[in-house]
Amino acid sequence: MKASVPILVFVAAVATADPPRDPRDWPIHDETRPQPPVVDPGTASTPDVPGRPPSDAVVLFDGKDLSAWRATQGGGPARWKVEEGYLEVVPGAGNIETRQAFGDCQLHVEFRTPTPPRGAGQDRGNSGVFFMGERYEVQVLDSYQSRTYPDGQAAALYGQYPPLVNASRPPGQWQTYDIVFEGPRFDGQGRLQKPARVSVLHNGVLTQHAEELFGPTLHKIRPPYAAHPARLPIGLQDHGHAVRFRNVWVRELAARP
Repeated sequence: MKASVPILVFVAAVATADPPRDPRDWPIHDETRPQPPVVDPGTASTPDVPGRPPSDAVVLFDGKDLSAWRATQGGGPARWKVEEGYLEVVPGAGNIETRQAFGDCQLHVEFRTPTPPRGAGQDRGNSGVFFMGERYEVQVLDSYQSRTYPDGQAAALYGQYPPLVNASRPPGQWQTYDIVFEGPRFDGQGRLQKPARVSVLHNGVLTQHAEELFGPTLHKIRPPYAAHPARLPIGLQDHGHAVRFRNVWVRELAARP
């Protein structure tokens, strides 16, 4: 009987110990490891009907109103048009941004460029998806059988990375972006510790794979990083074209415990 005492003491010690912080410290296939949260994945969109977001998503636009948005300039009400389940850029109304701030996230956006198409290059169904205010942009453009500079076509990380492939659908058809955005990290003195990183699926096709941004994405210039808050609004761009959006939702990404 005495020989069993150390075994009992050892089991009690394991049960009361703090969980490992490093994933490599967990024993392989340990059934006491915390289970991932359960999430209803929602449903996929069809050409006619937007899908249902995952159960842990923050819905930014569900086809009804712009209550989650405001004008980027001045912070007043967003002045884009809402009808028949979509929101549409009103040229000249200005960019819009979320009232809520976000950090690392997964963003789902569905968009539709005007039909019949007009213009060429950058003057053809142009808009954009912004992260961290207007610092980092994933380009929205009608790039179906339309040529422009590669780092400015649809699914480009504007001015920095062309998409790996052009996965654009014809104008008038709904398209999807699923974007994973990791914001940059700065130390207490505002020095860059880690650059922003972006992955993009365009219509289900991987077009950007964990690309590290050089800094803010701007037109014809590449400024260095400047320290900013870890959480800022997500935005959509008014570039003078009546691009439509629907089924916009975001999932905030917490660091692994």
